Amino acid sequence: MSTSLTPNEEQRGNDTAPAPDTGNERVRWNARQWILLVIFSGAITLDGLENSMIAVAIPEIQRAFGVTAATAQWVPGAYILAFGAFLLLGGRCADLFGRRRVFVIGMAVFAVVSMIGAFADDPLLIILTRFVKGVAAGFTAPAAMSLLTTTFPEGPQRNKAFGIFNVFEASGYSSGLLIGGFLAALNWRSTFVLPAVVALLLMLGAMRFVPRDPARSEKVRLDVGGALTLLLGMLLLVFTVVEAPEVGWGSARTIGGFVLSALLLAAFVVIERKVREPLIRLGILRNRNLVLANVSMFLLYGGALGFQFVLALYLQNMNGWEPWQMSFVILPGTALTLLIGPKLGWLIDKFGVSRVALVGLISFIPCYLLFLRIGPEPDLWGVLVPVALIWGLGFALALASLMVAGTAGIRDEDQGLAAGLLNSSLQIGGAFGLAVVTAVIVPATQLGELYPGVATMLVFSVLALLAHAMRKKTAA
Repeated sequence: MSTSLTPNEEQRGNDTAPAPDTGNERVRWNARQWILLVIFSGAITLDGLENSMIAVAIPEIQRAFGVTAATAQWVPGAYILAFGAFLLLGGRCADLFGRRRVFVIGMAVFAVVSMIGAFADDPLLIILTRFVKGVAAGFTAPAAMSLLTTTFPEGPQRNKAFGIFNVFEASGYSSGLLIGGFLAALNWRSTFVLPAVVALLLMLGAMRFVPRDPARSEKVRLDVGGALTLLLGMLLLVFTVVEAPEVGWGSARTIGGFVLSALLLAAFVVIERKVREPLIRLGILRNRNLVLANVSMFLLYGGALGFQFVLALYLQNMNGWEPWQMSFVILPGTALTLLIGPKLGWLIDKFGVSRVALVGLISFIPCYLLFLRIGPEPDLWGVLVPVALIWGLGFALALASLMVAGTAGIRDEDQGLAAGLLNSSLQIGGAFGLAVVTAVIVPATQLGELYPGVATMLVFSVLALLAHAMRKKTAA
């Protein structure tokens, strides 16, 4: 079977001009479609809650078990490692074995393991449960996104759906800081119980409302060699990026990790070219718009996580703020995302996905330039609130429109793979950006040491814009 894209498939993602006028008809959904969108979007909200709530609870967990900071960092780190490593495999498994099936099983595992973590009396068991939850999320996130793209057809419906999907994503992290701060003050174990309840509700909702996967006429064979080399390569890559700031970018361990992960991923490519039924159709990478959307997502999220990290150091470490207080600084940007998200589909239909993404990506440049004005005392109204608003504008416009661009023109049978690629770019880009920013601001005990980190975020935003400009040029 040929894996090349037809000219029509490639052209469907190349909409630098405004979308054709469809009579300005409004997209209307029935109650079932809204419920489905909430279920799909709930998966990405759960990921945001999981990451932000645990970040607030770490000091309490550290005190409860008397563990060192080096051990405690693996409570969030294990989740990030597994999530980033399993996204590609999870996305392809959703395509091969059924998106609904993968989503339901993943949510069930997530819920059960969360409850085990809530009652764990050993820090290593908590880290293990976090790793398994990351594995489960590596399957549920691309399954949810591919369910969205195959439920809502390309065009106005999918554009609107991704706008609302983005609202759920943005609100998950910021609300998690507030909820996590409240729950951690009561009992840190409750930060494990809440995600279990959310996962259980999403699983039951999917079983009730998501249509069953269509029966396959032919038996599905999993490419075991490809799966193993992909998984090991991704695990080692994410682990190396996460650990690089601690052990040194020039250390033998870091360089060896990058080399070995590259060899494993190269072996994966060789296997996929030779095996009769490949795990991943490499021809999907001939869609240049998909590739460039992934590059922009990688760089955008690298800068975004770097921004959140530097902001946390500035407000919490240097000025003694609590995490929930920092969440109120981010709140204006989140509110702007909530306002723009439901209208994003209309914006994309009117102006075209490239123009909407362009405005969003450009927004990060003045945002980070203004952030360079931070001083010894936080300037709430002169710096922090405007930065949060511009950041929220960029995040609202760029992230969802890049998702639209990255999934346009992709066949339904490859939507899980496309979703896995986009989510992998987000997670690995975030880990890479955070690692680079951490490296340039160490030891981050004085205000002046934060400025190189902000400059690094600025470089990421410019590179993301350039990658998008390449997409726009090829689409002309």
